Amino acid sequence: MIAELGRYLIALALLASFVQMLTAWRGADQGGRGAFAQASRAASEIAVLAAGAAMILLIASFLRSDFSIAYVAANSSVDKPLAYKIAASWGGHEGSMLLWCLILSVFGYGLASLGPQEPGLRARAVSFQGLLQTLFYGFLAFASNPFERLSSVPLQGAELNPILQDPLLVIHPPMLYVGYVGLSTAFAIAAAGLMQKTPGRALATAIRPWALGAWTALTAGIALGAFWAYYELGWGGWWFWDPVENASFMPWLLGAALIHSSIATEKRGAFPGWTVFLALLAYILSILGAFLVRSGVITSVHAFALDPERGVWILGMLGVSSVAGFLLFALRAGSLGEGDGFEPTSKEALIGANNLLLAATSGVVLVGTLYPMLLEMMGGATISVGAPYFNAAATPLLLIAALLMPVAPFLPWANGGLKNAVSQMRAALMLIPVAAVIVALLMAGASPLAIVGGAIGVWAISGAVMDLGQSLPVAMARGQKLMVTGRVLAHAGVGFIALGAAADASRPPDQNLALAPGESAVIAGRTLTLDGVRRADGPNYMADRARILVDEGEGGVMEPERRFYAGANQTTREVALKSSVAGDLYVSVGEARMREDGTTAFETRIAFHPLVWALSLGAIFIVLGGALSLSGRLRARATLRVQADPAPQSAMEASR
Repeated sequence: MIAELGRYLIALALLASFVQMLTAWRGADQGGRGAFAQASRAASEIAVLAAGAAMILLIASFLRSDFSIAYVAANSSVDKPLAYKIAASWGGHEGSMLLWCLILSVFGYGLASLGPQEPGLRARAVSFQGLLQTLFYGFLAFASNPFERLSSVPLQGAELNPILQDPLLVIHPPMLYVGYVGLSTAFAIAAAGLMQKTPGRALATAIRPWALGAWTALTAGIALGAFWAYYELGWGGWWFWDPVENASFMPWLLGAALIHSSIATEKRGAFPGWTVFLALLAYILSILGAFLVRSGVITSVHAFALDPERGVWILGMLGVSSVAGFLLFALRAGSLGEGDGFEPTSKEALIGANNLLLAATSGVVLVGTLYPMLLEMMGGATISVGAPYFNAAATPLLLIAALLMPVAPFLPWANGGLKNAVSQMRAALMLIPVAAVIVALLMAGASPLAIVGGAIGVWAISGAVMDLGQSLPVAMARGQKLMVTGRVLAHAGVGFIALGAAADASRPPDQNLALAPGESAVIAGRTLTLDGVRRADGPNYMADRARILVDEGEGGVMEPERRFYAGANQTTREVALKSSVAGDLYVSVGEARMREDGTTAFETRIAFHPLVWALSLGAIFIVLGGALSLSGRLRARATLRVQADPAPQSAMEASR
């Protein structure tokens, strides 16, 4: 019964999205105020309710271990912990697509309720959002339905991938999808603006808060995923330039460029075409990411599915979105208008330069990600483009962008003010060579790129502090203060990430050893001794837990585990971390090996990650900064709305 009802609800959401698209389009033709516009909002609400109910039914199916549903049988087991049964509902391909569609509908309803203030633009944006919803619900209903029945019901499920059974994986995918899918609103508003011939400034004003919210969520999702990879996969790193990591990084880069470009467009009318183009491209790259993850064209620990037929569906959605968006841009970009001129040393110029650097970095990542796949498809050799390419091609561009970033807040709009900005930032500028020397001394053997990266990170942090001291006292309204604080936190966060990445790139070599109880290893001046290994089985796995003494126990105890999940026939390593101001001690334990002398030794990976906390702090700062900026933006918008539409007077006041 649940499966049949779930399929019906997905069909209802598909129908409601299609009705939303048609009625909103008709409503836009009528100025966005008539019955059709109201009907489109009702349709968007039905789509949300139907998809939400379907998601609840899918979770209930996992809680009941209903293995008559193919998706449940493939991703769950009777003895799985409760939290991971819930997370498994979006841990595989079909369930994650249902969550994707639900979030897409929520944003559609959000546009209908809180979208652009101009009614015609809002209705047209809701229509384009309905088109995107229809495409994805069609894919869900006909190619990836999570409620498909099994003809033969198994007694036990096949188990969710064990590496996905982690607390962070409960919240990482939903947060990432909010970022990915949230960019659809920027696409919808941009396409609607082109269709309506909305001026560039008004369009940037409408796009900016939605892009900011989506980018902030995407930042949080990427950061959670990087931290999960760091402590769960046992590889000893936080970023590997994996194709799926790249698929999320490209829209993040373009989202950052979009936010800054929309500021310049809104304030000065600069770059209106570029702003709209970025809004279209950022979402299109999000769909490209879905294609890479779900088509089977790449192999990755992050990949959901290996089904080329589904890949064709997603490729079709990518094609429809790209053609619709870029064709509109080609035909209507001239209607966006042009802003006033500006000098090469103005705020607009620096924003434009950073935009080009971010877009170029995204292009570099795109080429490195797609080139091996395209080469293989054309019958060429199978190659792998890894970290050396990305570090050499993308990292310098990002460092230049970080170098320019702190200067922009000190420059005026339109007129050049570089001399005055340099004068104000003289103290911070002097920190660059000093920081480079300090980084070189602290990180013995660091590469020149790591030294430069660390110095630029210190520069970015100091520039953010100076920006706070200069801008916050002159910000009058509450909303302005929030936006200034948000900008400062986000820029400081970039600095901390640059500093942490530079330090981690200079860490001592990882050690892969075979240790028997009583044997020790030394790394970063710390002595780690294997005290012993004991059984520590869990509810759905068997485990060996090692006990490792740090500096003979005076520095604490670390307990990494090796787990075996019988349901999935898979072994995982659970990393032990010991954090300090200096960095993280990182230990994982693997297979037991019998030595020739009859003793048993255990594969052990030991690493030290200096200043890795700076990466987490930087991500937290960026997310907080984005959230504060969005809050300030919404507060300022509400204040302007109240001033433009004051409360009606009472009859007595009106008669005076």
